[in-house]
Amino acid sequence: MRAVMFNAYGPPEVLTQVSLPAPEPKRDQVLVRVHATTVTTAECGMRRGEPRWGRVILGIRRPRKGIRVLGLEFAGEVAAVGPAVSRTRVGDRVFGFTGFSVGANAEYKCLPEKASFTTIPDGVGYTEAAAAVDGFTTAWHFLHTMAGVRAGQRVLVIGGSGSIGTYAVQIAAHAGAEVHAVCSGRNAKLVESLGTTRVHDYTVSDFTTSGERYDVVFDTVSRSSFAACRPVLAPRGCYLPTTGMVNNVHALRTAVTGGPRVRTGMSVRKHAALAELRDLLAQQRLRVVIDRTYPMTEIVEAHRYVDSGHKVGNVVVTV
Repeated sequence: MRAVMFNAYGPPEVLTQVSLPAPEPKRDQVLVRVHATTVTTAECGMRRGEPRWGRVILGIRRPRKGIRVLGLEFAGEVAAVGPAVSRTRVGDRVFGFTGFSVGANAEYKCLPEKASFTTIPDGVGYTEAAAAVDGFTTAWHFLHTMAGVRAGQRVLVIGGSGSIGTYAVQIAAHAGAEVHAVCSGRNAKLVESLGTTRVHDYTVSDFTTSGERYDVVFDTVSRSSFAACRPVLAPRGCYLPTTGMVNNVHALRTAVTGGPRVRTGMSVRKHAALAELRDLLAQQRLRVVIDRTYPMTEIVEAHRYVDSGHKVGNVVVTV
């Protein structure tokens, strides 16, 4: 099968097209023929070996064998199943998250039947399905599960035009919250169309001096900090960062000191969020923002574009 592999940390050029044996599903596994995957900011960091502390998991000097084929999100068709598989059938159209095993930058990917995937609703294409998975489920984990965003609250989404951000705006708006966003002015109309009532253009002003107060500040792009956001947090507000080891310390400290809190954590098991995502897609109540689509033969260009920091929504790779 065709796949894209990297054997050393570095720029997009470390990615190479290779031919690998197609995997065979084990007893409890499902083999998916991948039709679409994505390039995410997280994967670009993995490719570079950043942050450095992450190399404890990724591989100290070079990526360990199990992660040399990247790809966190996928959409495709079930090509084969193991004898113990009971709920999934050959021919099912599925989409989901590979988790720590990555590997969706290939024609085929094996997953346990209990992994984070579900069927694609009728009328939804592979490209749209793949682009919906990680951004939506991460935003759902933070806003719904961790913060419990509800009607009447005020929510600020930092990075409102990114993959996580475009879903975060919609999730908060669907919950009945008043949503503001931070992004560049060129993306203001997009995030307004998704449900924001105010956009802070970071190229011309600093949202921390706006005088606004928010019940939830969700930093989807790690461009801020708890200290910087305290001026805009309500007395019992919640700061949600997606990354940063120091935020784990802040979360423990603010849990006992009172005042605004930091809540953080990883979204790995995505079954509940995927069920919600499937329903929203089936009801056509969720907009999937796709910036660019590349064939797998041009995945190096896709990584270069994501590295530029200017992507809007999602970058999809067709396999």
